[in-house]
Amino acid sequence: MIMEGVFKKHGMKVHHIGISVPDLEETINWYSVRLGFRLIKRTTIPGLPVHMAHMQGPGFLLEIFEYEGAAALPEGRSHPNTDIQTHGIKHFSIGVDDARSFISRLEAQGVEVVFIAEVDGTYGAYILDNTGNLIEIFDNEQGKDYFEAE
Repeated sequence: MIMEGVFKKHGMKVHHIGISVPDLEETINWYSVRLGFRLIKRTTIPGLPVHMAHMQGPGFLLEIFEYEGAAALPEGRSHPNTDIQTHGIKHFSIGVDDARSFISRLEAQGVEVVFIAEVDGTYGAYILDNTGNLIEIFDNEQGKDYFEAE
């Protein structure tokens, strides 16, 4: 396949996902406790009122920005059916081996599930992080053939 060749030739992979939050410390704690991410670096951006952290996720980094005075997440961006009506990145997805039990564990920790998606034999659930960012938890087993080329 053409794209596969480009991916291999250039060593292409997801490096990081960036999110903006109102409270860096609260978000670091949320991703550590709920999803097992590990803090690897804190920094600032010279000349801007920004504090940053990088956390190791499953195969990618999460780059977290706390910008003093930033606008709140707009209404509608915390649910997949309304967020899709606004251009831009919608969510990121984390595959797990048993999404249903993983979601049950997160719910027991008080994580809000905003949408269950069962499409074409797959299972996924959309949760909110501590600031309202959408994260999809996707079942690896049920979705293993979903993205295979025909």
